[in-house]
Amino acid sequence: MTLVTNQLTLIATAAMGLEGLVKQELQDLGYHDLYTENGKVIFKSDFSGIARTNLWLRTADRVKVLVDEFDAYSFDELFEQTKACPWEDWLPEDAFIHVVGKSHKSKLYSVPDCQSIVKKAIVSRLQEQYHIHSRLEESGVRYKVEVAILKDRVTLSLDTTGAGLHKRGYRVDQVEAPLKETLAAALVKLTNWKPDKTLVDPFTGSGTIPIEAALIGQNIAPGFNRDFSAQEWDFLPQSIWDEALEEAEDLANYDQPLSITGSDIDHKAIEIATNNALEAELADLIDWKQMNVKDLRPKSDVGYLIGNPPYGERLNDRDEVESLYSSLGGIMKDYPKWSVYILTAHEKFENYYGIQASKKRKLFNGFIKADYYQFFGKKY
Repeated sequence: MTLVTNQLTLIATAAMGLEGLVKQELQDLGYHDLYTENGKVIFKSDFSGIARTNLWLRTADRVKVLVDEFDAYSFDELFEQTKACPWEDWLPEDAFIHVVGKSHKSKLYSVPDCQSIVKKAIVSRLQEQYHIHSRLEESGVRYKVEVAILKDRVTLSLDTTGAGLHKRGYRVDQVEAPLKETLAAALVKLTNWKPDKTLVDPFTGSGTIPIEAALIGQNIAPGFNRDFSAQEWDFLPQSIWDEALEEAEDLANYDQPLSITGSDIDHKAIEIATNNALEAELADLIDWKQMNVKDLRPKSDVGYLIGNPPYGERLNDRDEVESLYSSLGGIMKDYPKWSVYILTAHEKFENYYGIQASKKRKLFNGFIKADYYQFFGKKY
């Protein structure tokens, strides 16, 4: 195996609608040669970027290394051009090669066939380069290769992340249909909340929004307590991970006081949220309360309410959910300096809440298209 160049093109993938946030996060990390497409942000980096972006990106799904791009209109072209890539720069001779794929609006539409051909091409290349005359052992580290074809343009990449970046490592339990950690972080980052301001989530479920807010508030890298696939790659020196972890430790502000509360009507949800915060080592920073939203009475004049309430998708829940929205709107009318941010797929949310949002943003909660309603508090 030869050492690849230290200059890489990386791809940070993101849920639709969050690309701008991911781009801003990358700029904040010091990356400036950025190019945004649907569902991804492409940028240049050296090896250190693999470790730093996996550790720090709060709203991205995963980080991949771009191996090559080319046009292919036949399986022969896909095979030959894949084989022409210098896979020996990336994969050792005992690599366990796992190929995944997707294809959209392309002549090569059979994803299983594309995956199979890419795998054969990589194996053929490695056999030649390593002078192996039998089948590859594939007994070593797993390398996940993705073949993505869009309008006959093939992108080959290597996944550096492993389990998606939303898997922070703190969620020991969860309620039904929990909010992804990456989306929860996005909901916080789409506000102008600052750590010295009060934040309340009255529909806390597994506690994800308050936990992500606490991580943001103390500038704790979200990937600090987990591992990544690329940590096992031979050509990446351990020093890049050590340096990235050291940087994350130095930049964390554990002394930042926070006023964050998560509440839920379900006592089981509060138990789950408490345990998750304990696992995240944030137990002392967040207050948890079992409470009906109708009993919400903020204690400060100024603050932020961020929530992902029930959507009322089941007909028998709809009346109850709409009553909940009305109650929340009625309560928050008395707190004009509070900013309220609500993610819901209910298309008439504003009607029940009682006022029009200052701003709305389309987002996806999993496969559900939702709106992020933003009600800005009065200036003070």
